[in-house]
Amino acid sequence: MCAGSLISLFPFYWLFVMSTATTSDMFRFPPRVVPSDQLLINIGKVLNKVDFFQSFFNTLTVAGLHTLIVLFFCSMAGFAFAKFPFPAKGPLFMFLLLTMMVPQQLGLIPQFIIMQKLGWINELKALIIPGAASAFGIFWMRQYSQSVIHDELINAGRIDGCNTFDLYWRIALPILRPALATLGIITFLGSWNDYLWPLVVISVQNKFTIQMLIASMNGVYSTDYSMVMAATLMATVPLVIVFTLFSRQFISGLMQGSVKD
Repeated sequence: MCAGSLISLFPFYWLFVMSTATTSDMFRFPPRVVPSDQLLINIGKVLNKVDFFQSFFNTLTVAGLHTLIVLFFCSMAGFAFAKFPFPAKGPLFMFLLLTMMVPQQLGLIPQFIIMQKLGWINELKALIIPGAASAFGIFWMRQYSQSVIHDELINAGRIDGCNTFDLYWRIALPILRPALATLGIITFLGSWNDYLWPLVVISVQNKFTIQMLIASMNGVYSTDYSMVMAATLMATVPLVIVFTLFSRQFISGLMQGSVKD
């Protein structure tokens, strides 16, 4: 486990080392393995040459809202598939699973046409709304709901006067917290690191996401790799913070769920 952890953490350490060096240091042999003293200088170049904070705010807005919407719709749909009978439930769930086998790239052109018809090109909502529910998220929440939400809880809620939405909001959501934390991590990281779809629908610089901004820093004839590495490090720090916070909540939810009937 220690060896695997070191191998997994080495790219992050190497990113930090390269962020503290100059571009010429990156091509020297033997390579630099200890941090240098150029980190603040490289960060200053990033802030002076590109609008990093605007792209950071755009990405935070997109990733945050997208994650909240996905958690709401996927948990509600997964709970319905797990605990409520309705017409064509089996075929609908099978169709949902089949959509997971379709590559994302095949949907780029139809989604772009829809965004163009709606007038959402170069708008952040074009990065939020299309992925409001994911097949994997619904499948994950359905499987988890089946294993932890017992029919006795649903029946007790109905006896107490809960309607369908109250059963979801008051009974299901507190129990589904570990699954929500896991899906939240996956969704937030995926939305934060997404590059292909923003590249398709966003072309104005003030709506760039972090990944698009970093890609735009690669020049045609020359690239300041130290500045690119510093920007990548700045974009990675929020992911580490979010992952740490959600991981704690995930572990806490698992411990609470282990003692519930």
